[in-house]
Amino acid sequence: MKIAALLSLVASAAAFAPASQQSRSATELAAWKDETVTGITAPVGFFDPLGLSAGKSDEVMQHYREAELKHGRVAMAACLGWYITASGVHPAFNSQLSSNPLEAARELPFVGWLQFFLGCGAIEWLTESIKKRPGYVAGDVLGAAYWVDNSDEGWVDYQNKEINNGRLAMLAISGMWAQAASTGEYGDLIFRH
Repeated sequence: MKIAALLSLVASAAAFAPASQQSRSATELAAWKDETVTGITAPVGFFDPLGLSAGKSDEVMQHYREAELKHGRVAMAACLGWYITASGVHPAFNSQLSSNPLEAARELPFVGWLQFFLGCGAIEWLTESIKKRPGYVAGDVLGAAYWVDNSDEGWVDYQNKEINNGRLAMLAISGMWAQAASTGEYGDLIFRH
C-alpha cells in the first residue's frame, strides 16, 4: 500500500512537465553540465540519474532550476514550520490545534486553508509579474542579479548553499511526513529515549 502511494506520487510528477519540448544540441546541454554553473557542486557534480535534462532547451532547464529553487525554499519553510508545530507553538487559533503537524492540518478550519491558498496565490501572481522584467534571472524574485552577477565567488557560493540546503530540506520534509504518516510519531525521534 505504501509503495503504491509512493509510486503514484512519483507518477503524478509528470503532470508538471512542460507541454512542448524543443530539441537541443549537445553543446547547449554541455553548458548546464559545466562545473561553473550554480547548483553543480562537489562531490556529485551534475546530478541527473533519471536523465530528465536530456534534450531540453535552455528555457526548460531554467524553468527546472526555478522550480528547484522554489520547491527548496518551500521545503525549508516547511521543515521550520514542522518543528515549530511539533514543539506545541501555534501562532494562530489560540494554540488549540494539535502538536502533530498532520493532525493540525486536518484540524485547520476552512478560513485557515483559504488564507493559505490566497497567500500562496498572491505570491505566485507576484512572482509571475516579476518574471516579465527585463534581465530576470531564474529564481531571483528579489532582483539581486541587478546588483551582483555570477562572476562574484561569494554570490555563487551563497547560491550553491541555498540550492543544496533546499535539496536537503526537500528530502527532510519528505522523511518527516513519511515518518508521521507511517508511525504516528511526529517529533524528533533521534533524541527520544
